[in-house]
Amino acid sequence: MNRELIYLLLILGLLVIPRALQRFNIPAPITCLVFGIGAMLAWGAKTHDPVVALLSTLGISSLFLFAGLEVDLRALRRGLWPLLAHLAIRVAMLCGVAWLAWRYLDLGWQAAGLLALALLTPSTGFILDTLERLGLDEEERFWVTSKAIAGELLALAALFVVLQAGDPAQLGVSSVAMAAMLVGLPLAFIALGRWIVPHAPGSEFSLLVMVGMVAAYITYKLGVYYLVGAFVAGLIARLLRIRMPRLASNDNIHALRLFATFFVPFYFFHAGTLVSREALSWEALGMGLLITAVIVPLRVATVWLQRRVLFRGERRHSTLRVSIALTPTLVFTLVLVEILHSRFGISAALSGALVLYTTLNTLLPSLLLRMPFDVDPVDGGYLHPEDKAATANRIVEQGGSSPRGAVEADAPQGA
Repeated sequence: MNRELIYLLLILGLLVIPRALQRFNIPAPITCLVFGIGAMLAWGAKTHDPVVALLSTLGISSLFLFAGLEVDLRALRRGLWPLLAHLAIRVAMLCGVAWLAWRYLDLGWQAAGLLALALLTPSTGFILDTLERLGLDEEERFWVTSKAIAGELLALAALFVVLQAGDPAQLGVSSVAMAAMLVGLPLAFIALGRWIVPHAPGSEFSLLVMVGMVAAYITYKLGVYYLVGAFVAGLIARLLRIRMPRLASNDNIHALRLFATFFVPFYFFHAGTLVSREALSWEALGMGLLITAVIVPLRVATVWLQRRVLFRGERRHSTLRVSIALTPTLVFTLVLVEILHSRFGISAALSGALVLYTTLNTLLPSLLLRMPFDVDPVDGGYLHPEDKAATANRIVEQGGSSPRGAVEADAPQGA
């Protein structure tokens, strides 16, 4: 079959079918992942296509660039002490799970640490993209968003240290390079804003994506994968919002979300093609179900208990909804499975178990917190907050009143 036709069919399949299946509460990334595994079983190594790999890189980088842009430090400061308590518990859990993996799975300490991150780190980008479909109220969305962001910031810092700590000299070089990038990125954004943007109106989005991809490539060459640099670039762009308001404007954030929406399915498809045949075994199935049965209730119970202690007036049902909404680990687990397999040589059975674990915990919120299907985009909960605000503004300009839930005043944003 003609190669161009194959690419066209792949694009149609990844962008249309997974979205259609969402009406059955199957998250689109899971469908794309299954498609990738199916393609691997059907065509083997032929699925390792450089074009798909490039589109996959654009997907994961744009997703974390968007995640960095969504960080709102003022919102995080609003819940500072509960979030610090949450992070302290998260650090204790990471250390405990890493020790258990080192002690009983015969893994090196670096691989054990990465395994703990893969099991416990919420997939912030995926969680934020699905929040509007889970029927959470404003306060619940705030805490889910804040806890997911805080957990991801901790995980990215831990990922950087763990991957480099095996070689102290490399860790020192990488730390210096990261510090230089943290200084250089704001200067690069400001220089572009002064010398290019005034002469090329509307170029802010393309410049933002370009800098994000360069930062992602830098951290990849440092050995800490694309997502760290992309996230840092987005965060810095957000911090420059006062000085360069158009760089991280709501329009640019919305445009980047749409950009990521197009490319992210290729990342999940590509991740599926990297799953080996040996990982699809009965041993992997049993191990994955065991991990899910132990880790998911542990994570839900931990968040539930800490919120019952810190927020005594919160309804039990609300506490449970926040805890369940934080369970998906899809993106982080898939990234770390690839790193663990390629750099640390974990067994195929453990790789398959982790893929099954992240698939099941990603399905959980969609199944337990699902909203009734509504074909009305104005009253429904499926619109992104920026889309809702735009809809409300258009209605107000036409002399009407804002639809219920269309405007969430001072609603915190997050990544």
